[in-house]
Amino acid sequence: MEILETAAALQTLTETWRREGRRIGFVPTMGALHEGHLQLVRTAAAENDVVVVSIFVNPTQFNNADDFKFYPRTLESDAALLQGTGATVIFAPSVEQMYPRTSVVRFDFGPLERVMEGAKRPGHFNGVATVVSKLFHLSRPHQAYFGQKDWQQVAVVQQLLADLSFDLKLVSCPTIREEDGLAMSSRNRRLRPEARAVAPRLYEALQLTAAALREGLSPGEAQQKGAEWLQQFPDIELEYLEVADAQTLQPAWAGPSAEQPLVICLAAWLGGVRLIDNVLVDGE
Repeated sequence: MEILETAAALQTLTETWRREGRRIGFVPTMGALHEGHLQLVRTAAAENDVVVVSIFVNPTQFNNADDFKFYPRTLESDAALLQGTGATVIFAPSVEQMYPRTSVVRFDFGPLERVMEGAKRPGHFNGVATVVSKLFHLSRPHQAYFGQKDWQQVAVVQQLLADLSFDLKLVSCPTIREEDGLAMSSRNRRLRPEARAVAPRLYEALQLTAAALREGLSPGEAQQKGAEWLQQFPDIELEYLEVADAQTLQPAWAGPSAEQPLVICLAAWLGGVRLIDNVLVDGE
């Protein structure tokens, strides 16, 4: 497994693979890999001939300087974890490689980014779309793999593919969880023991909200029930808990149905660490 650090090297390699008729799978990450990432790589390896894994902490998607500063950078251990997963190449560029000049293009995803993460983190999805576009051009994949834990990000990237006619398929894979239900995240390693102990309550709140919807409560009532339940845990600072249409991400006004599944998304702070999670609720 080779580690490439320049955009030119990756582009040359992927162009060669394309000429040879190899199917390319691509898994974009910011490193600090965990089992969720590794499962994406294994899935990509099973469905393609070669797999590119990018490891790049993208500065343009952070609107909190401290979050960017303290985001884990663990390339050596990440490379060790990727051994045996089917990864062919790691692309680990510098900021200068990805942004040789200041980017002036701006993406606007309309209603998709006016809610939840987009509302709380202005400019976040512009940064995501910018770096993902660059990575797609360099890696030239047939399929790109994203985790459903970042549900809104998946929706935004899907819109990006449609609007700019990228010739690739987005594959979204289920969230991988710890045994206690906490969604796997690179940020989990920053949690102090007391915060880690209470973190599974986030998933429990999502499950409680989903159960309320299935019992016939309105989206607003179910949302309120989940948020109020979390108030008993003072270490958790809830930023939002939203029940939304799973496709448009707009606030839901009716319960889930076969035609309109709902997604429950939340973001919360625990001991200075921001975590997100979601669950999908299908109609019976």
